[in-house]
Amino acid sequence: MKKLIIILVIAALAGGGWYYYKKKNADTAPRYVPVQAELKDLSEVVDTTGVVAPENRVEIQPSSSGRIEEILVDEGETINAGEVLALMSSSDRVAILDAARASGDDQYKQWKETYKPIKIISPISGTLILKNVVEGQTVGGNTVLFAISDKLIVSASLDESDIGRVKMGQRASIVLDAYPDKKVTGTIFKILDEGTTKSNVVTYTVKLRPDRVPPFFRSQMTANIKISISERKGVLLLPAMAVTTNAQGETAVIKELKDGVPVYAKVQTGQNEGDMVEITSGLGEGDTVFYQRKRYTAQVDSAGKNPLMPSRPSMPRGAGRAMGGR
Repeated sequence: MKKLIIILVIAALAGGGWYYYKKKNADTAPRYVPVQAELKDLSEVVDTTGVVAPENRVEIQPSSSGRIEEILVDEGETINAGEVLALMSSSDRVAILDAARASGDDQYKQWKETYKPIKIISPISGTLILKNVVEGQTVGGNTVLFAISDKLIVSASLDESDIGRVKMGQRASIVLDAYPDKKVTGTIFKILDEGTTKSNVVTYTVKLRPDRVPPFFRSQMTANIKISISERKGVLLLPAMAVTTNAQGETAVIKELKDGVPVYAKVQTGQNEGDMVEITSGLGEGDTVFYQRKRYTAQVDSAGKNPLMPSRPSMPRGAGRAMGGR
């Protein structure tokens, strides 16, 4: 009977050891993840910021000093060239009308019809972006009454390190801070020759014309701009973690696994695209390769403790004995 028990114990220990051995090997065996090479269209862009601004901004001033009698337009309205924006009394008409008003309504009406007001007329067609006066306000000859914009564009500033890559006709995407979910496309139509130096940095102004000016565009809104420098169609990409080296030190990928052992295939790479790598030869679209998934290993300090685990507060020397009874 004792002999049977001993045999059973030995068998149990052997089985437990074998289970532990298999589990340990399974835990330490490398794990491989499959990924596919895929074709994507890539574009090189230059990021910058700018502002929405009028392409041509015209400020309207009175021909002489006087008083604004009536304003006929409001901000945001579309204005035609030659349209009357306001009526203004000259200083002489103001004096006459004020004196006539004191003489009675009949005198006032007579002089008001006889002495016509000055018409403030728009010289261009566009949008009224500024109304700087109110009715009854006295203005001088240098007072800006209105400002009109013919069309809104986007004016951007580029560092001199980027200006050499920017050319007329290049396409760009425009996103306003005020409307981050609405993208507008446009084209570069002007690059100014004279730069501006600020804090030892030289910048150049680049102007972009939106394909369509949306109704939410407002002058001086901040814009985030991506200028497309070059575009490449059908670039074969692979996650960078899947590109490694073979035993000869050549750039390679794990093309297959035979009984858990990786089989390498040599490839040639091109440009890095963030966490992706261009594959120029050695793979085709849809080809599957493998990369080894890194295992997490808990860090331990010199005392064999995991620094991420909370430690038990230390007790004063002799505290254990003090708590243990008398």
